[in-house]
Amino acid sequence: MSDRHTATDNIIADVMANPSPAKSMGDPGITPLSPSHIQHTNTEQVQSEPLFEVVVAIDFGTTSSGYAYAFIKEPECIHTMRRWEGGDPGVSNQKTPTTILLTPDRKFHSFGYAARDFYHDLDPSESKHWLYLEKFKMKLHTTANLSIDTDLHAANGKRVKALDIFAYALAFFKEQALKELSDQTGGEFDNNNVRWVITVPAIWKMPAKQFMREAAYKSGLVSRENPEQLIIALEPEAASIYCRKLRLHQMVDLGTQATHNGLSPTENVGSGMAQAKEHVRRNRQSRTFLVENVIGELWSELEEGDRYVVVDCGGGTVDLTVHQIRLPEGHLKELYKASGGPYGSIGIDYEFEKLLCKIFGQDFIDQFKVKRPAAWVDLMIAFESRKRAAAPERTNPLNINLPFSFIDYYKKFRGHSVEHALRKSNVDFVKWSSQGMLRMNPDAMNTLFKPTIDHIIQHLFELFEKPEVSNIKFLFLVGGFAESSLLQQAVQNMLQGRSRIIIPHDVGLTILKGAVLFGLDPSIIKVRRSPLTYGVGVLNRFVEGGLQST
Repeated sequence: MSDRHTATDNIIADVMANPSPAKSMGDPGITPLSPSHIQHTNTEQVQSEPLFEVVVAIDFGTTSSGYAYAFIKEPECIHTMRRWEGGDPGVSNQKTPTTILLTPDRKFHSFGYAARDFYHDLDPSESKHWLYLEKFKMKLHTTANLSIDTDLHAANGKRVKALDIFAYALAFFKEQALKELSDQTGGEFDNNNVRWVITVPAIWKMPAKQFMREAAYKSGLVSRENPEQLIIALEPEAASIYCRKLRLHQMVDLGTQATHNGLSPTENVGSGMAQAKEHVRRNRQSRTFLVENVIGELWSELEEGDRYVVVDCGGGTVDLTVHQIRLPEGHLKELYKASGGPYGSIGIDYEFEKLLCKIFGQDFIDQFKVKRPAAWVDLMIAFESRKRAAAPERTNPLNINLPFSFIDYYKKFRGHSVEHALRKSNVDFVKWSSQGMLRMNPDAMNTLFKPTIDHIIQHLFELFEKPEVSNIKFLFLVGGFAESSLLQQAVQNMLQGRSRIIIPHDVGLTILKGAVLFGLDPSIIKVRRSPLTYGVGVLNRFVEGGLQST
């Protein structure tokens, strides 16, 4: 093992064993969460702050990822990444799936749609030798003893180092972004002129955040000698920064009692987002978003001391932060420590898998995932597009295509047909279609959402019971999962009008755009709450009679 490898392992282990921020700041091997947050005098900041030409933010999500950037000289123009090759019908491809494919000899092959499509086209006899990984970000949240030796499992069951996978992914985004910047400027763009921002959930523990920084070092995104080049941004904070720029035509206000953005109180909760999606669809060909150097009309309603909550609903986690406005600059103060949990949209995928196990048997599903991994990916892609169509008012069934290899393998495995299994399963709300599809009635799909949404609503309810979380003016619902009208309705029902619910039109890109703005001005977040409390022992010299009154 190399000295650098050993040093890295010691860093993450040290953070886990000694989570004191004082130690982290004092140890030269451990970089603070965002070096630019260290308080300087104005003179020091002018002297020490590096000069960058562009800020590139990477939103590394559980289910999808992407990047955006802005030139320092044009901070009002945020450019999103180039169009990705591939994509699914009915699903926006402004970001690409967080999927990665390694060759049989464990070399990086492809990322995103390219990885998924190549893996799909492999013959089953070949695919079992390739290493395909998806939704692997959650490993950093769920692993208690995270280290650089932490492993991930590929679709074929083989193990691979998590640090290698995250480094491969970041190196991919580095290559893509630098190529685009080079094309934009007409010459080879120097990585040293880029300030990188990587987004992470606010509820992540320090070792997980440090792990992302170590992956950035390993990928060549930045070097240990220049840690200021990388900022680790908290996802709900990034969303909050972007939301302050929102104009009325860029959002849906679910809390107003008057007609707003074409949404009247008599219309159902999903109609506003349907209009918003159409607005985004019409503007999708343009990859440049203009962010005016003004405070949005909504934000201008906030006064000194006003409070709001950001609920970031992603694929893996849900993050909740409570902020307070500090005037005159409009800086943000965190009132209550970031909270949340693993209540992201992939929980719906797990519920679907449990349903399949109930119908076809746990033993078959386990075998099918190992023996036909590419077909399993196909099945989950088909489910993904249908789950996005779930809505409170839906009355017609949702059809999910079963891959031919699923039908064929099941018959060989059990000796009878898929249709026979459905009849015998006693699952009344799922039927078999002669076209080779599972027909789920709307109640069945909504049932798959219920456990995940119930977790979110319960957490919101408990949060709003805290004394620090009273008199909340706005609740900003952001993240890809925020597009779900089922989730929107549940949040509305829980709040009962206590706060106005605001949803940005481009809800899936809110964090990405906010991360770019944060990279342009890292000083906007002034006060954070520590997630833990720390004690320091102090021994004072004993003075005889020192406590006696004189």
